[in-house]
Amino acid sequence: MSGGVPNRSSRVRRLVRGPRPESVPALVGRACALVGLVDVAAGVFPRFRHSRMHTLAEVLPGSFGPFAAALSLSAGILLLLLAHGLKRSKRRAWRAAVVLLPAGAAAQFVYRHSVVGALISIALLVPLLVHRDQFAALPDPRSRWRALANFVLMGAGSLGLGLVIVSVHPNRLIGDPSLADRLTHVLYGLFGFEGPVDYAGNTSWTVAFSLGALGWLTAVTTIYLALRPEHPAARLTEEDESRLRALLDRHGRRDSLGHFALRRDKAVVFSPSGKAAVTYRVVSGVMLASGDPIGDVEAWPGAIERFMDEARAHSWTPAVMGCSETGGEVWTRETGLDALELGDEAVVDVADFSLAGRAMRNVRQMVKRIERAGYETRVRRVRDLGEAELERIRRAAEDWRGTDTERGFSMALGRVGDPADGDCLIATAHKADEVPGPYGDLKAILHFVPWGPDGVSLDLMRRDRAADPGMNELLIVAALQAAPRFAITRVSLNFAMFRSALARGEKIGAGPVLRAWRGLLVFLSRWFQIESLYKFNAKFQPRWEPRFVVYRASGDLPRIGFAAMQAEGFVDLALPLPRFLRRRTKPARVCAHRPAERDVQAA
Repeated sequence: MSGGVPNRSSRVRRLVRGPRPESVPALVGRACALVGLVDVAAGVFPRFRHSRMHTLAEVLPGSFGPFAAALSLSAGILLLLLAHGLKRSKRRAWRAAVVLLPAGAAAQFVYRHSVVGALISIALLVPLLVHRDQFAALPDPRSRWRALANFVLMGAGSLGLGLVIVSVHPNRLIGDPSLADRLTHVLYGLFGFEGPVDYAGNTSWTVAFSLGALGWLTAVTTIYLALRPEHPAARLTEEDESRLRALLDRHGRRDSLGHFALRRDKAVVFSPSGKAAVTYRVVSGVMLASGDPIGDVEAWPGAIERFMDEARAHSWTPAVMGCSETGGEVWTRETGLDALELGDEAVVDVADFSLAGRAMRNVRQMVKRIERAGYETRVRRVRDLGEAELERIRRAAEDWRGTDTERGFSMALGRVGDPADGDCLIATAHKADEVPGPYGDLKAILHFVPWGPDGVSLDLMRRDRAADPGMNELLIVAALQAAPRFAITRVSLNFAMFRSALARGEKIGAGPVLRAWRGLLVFLSRWFQIESLYKFNAKFQPRWEPRFVVYRASGDLPRIGFAAMQAEGFVDLALPLPRFLRRRTKPARVCAHRPAERDVQAA
């Protein structure tokens, strides 16, 4: 890109394109999934095996020899497990399929002398070999949690499928076994032992081998995931952080979310010149960046190109959450991606802020009421606080968190009181009680990160649940009134998703579609505080800056949305330790721009 900052239109428009053609990896993955499903059905349902589809099922890879049911079931599950990796062009999935399909073809010929079965395996193998260069994606970041997740999911699936296997031979059953007997038979069978259910003829062997195959697959895949070399998620190194801080010193004023790039659970790619960078985290196969690239706008395309190269190398889905209008224009122009408005960021200009006037009446009355109740506020830089007080603030923020799962990614720093973050601003509310609490007179905390030399961006909002409602309003007003003392001219508050839809939908003349969309957002606000955050922000009469999501295709949006909810902490697929077992001395990870529910609702 040349010519400095690109021209800005009134809104980033969604690009209109035709449907993208289906890729070879996607087609091969779908074919393997289909073959896997038919194999599973052929191994489980006896009527299916004696139907007209039996001829096709018998020549599929894995369904050969005297152990047809068990082998068909095993091959089907393995092909289903490989299908997703093949769709994403994963090299290891390709290698496994290339080994599996010739083995299936050889088994068809040796055990069944089936030329047709061998040809079907080779037919699936041919596109894998011809298009092998399209299966070059590197492995995803992973951890040992995958082994536990596999054990739980495969175990549950094996139990359910095992009950089906035990129950689909009603004409062969001896007696009338109860559900408990059948479940016991499944549990025994998964471990290779004979259970209490018996069948006439050779059906007992078929059921036993099928259950044993399920148990074997569960054990082998879990052991593999547990013992394979760990490829942990990338972390921000000290050198990366130092380079990012240097870029923020020169260009941090451009984006209010810039300082959040310093989260240490993100990775980073730099432009070839080193003058720009994009930070990201990989979540469920989505390469999720947040905010605008860091650094010189003229170097943004180089960093974006490196980002896209990394996404292609791993077959990750690229996405950007919360970029500005300028950032959205550069991303869409340089990559061909699309952009949609996600919501608006509330920005208050300190010079224009005042508690006077009718519009600020509710905030003014609330602040006066709390001050009369004996609360006082303090606004300071992190570097001006002692270590003992910082530790007390960290522990209070951890203890006052409203959920067991930490929330925040795109607008959260993930730490409080780090020595490297001395320019961060902390606003605290205090009130002396007759019986001091565990944190003394501390009642509420607001944490702001730098936004260039003359701005701050709201990061964390925590309060003692026993304190009076309105702590957040009190501290925001205190921070805005103290801002001139720190040469701060602008303050970024919360991000309001779908703010324009909520605002337009409640006006006279709004159409039925817009009203229906607003109604859905209000309904979802019961869990995600969409409407309450918008109304909370609007109290301070901010100007609204649009923020956008950048994505590759409309079909990717559900996946990107789910990955974003995971990153922000709304969906947690891991198994956290119970709260009483966590280390209390660990610095609190920060909640993303989310006021305490009691304060928002009371306001």
